Amino acid sequence: MEITASVVKDLREKTGVGMMDCKKALEQTQGNFDEAIKYLREKGLSAAAKKSDRETREGKIFTQVSSDRTKAAVVEISCETDFVANNESFGEFGLSIAAAVLAHGVTSLEQLEGASLNGRSLQEIVSEAVLKLGENISVRRLALVNGNSIGQYVHSNGKIGVLVSFDGEVAQEIGKDISMHIAASAPQFVRKEEVSSTEIEREAEIIKAQARNEGKADAILEKLVLGKIGKFYKDVCLLEQDFVKDPSKSVSAVLPAGRTVSQFIRFSLI
Repeated sequence: MEITASVVKDLREKTGVGMMDCKKALEQTQGNFDEAIKYLREKGLSAAAKKSDRETREGKIFTQVSSDRTKAAVVEISCETDFVANNESFGEFGLSIAAAVLAHGVTSLEQLEGASLNGRSLQEIVSEAVLKLGENISVRRLALVNGNSIGQYVHSNGKIGVLVSFDGEVAQEIGKDISMHIAASAPQFVRKEEVSSTEIEREAEIIKAQARNEGKADAILEKLVLGKIGKFYKDVCLLEQDFVKDPSKSVSAVLPAGRTVSQFIRFSLI
């Protein structure tokens, strides 16, 4: 039976065990998900096996930025309850994982699982947190960002985290302001050139269909499309959006002269 990456990922999220061990368990059990969980428990690879079948629907986002602001990491750590998510030990654990991602230049969960973190494996560190906090805990996703200057923001409830990279030196306050804007406005792209022609064509067809339903004549459809595509760009493209702290300006207008956004990462649990 073919063992797909998605099944391996599901098993990993269910048990907190490393990807390679999950794949091996599925291979040993001919792809039987429940039997694979049992296999891992029998082998003792899940630190708190009795908790591994509990769903992790809560959690928080954590970020760490290098002292020179040229590299940053963001991670999502999941747990079972909001009570644990707000626990100080959980916060320390999350920040330590983000720090490890940053220090080791980790770009994937598989790479993190294979890294030595202060002489211990990720599984050992997670197992310790599980035993200490009494809930199933896992590192759900992560990202590493490099750039000439990086801004970051984590919302007060820990449910939204943002990293934004600039193509040159940008003041830390501006970096935070742009990050807060991204957290609030959830753009999909940095600039309109990133929007695919397929996406634009799809949006144009939606606009035309809505106009026809409103009784608009076909002769004015193209003009309507041009106007509304501009609004579409403002909805989905960061640099085109009205800046949340001063809607009279676009985000691009807030940036220092000659500076632009290279990329951004937005993690959200909401």
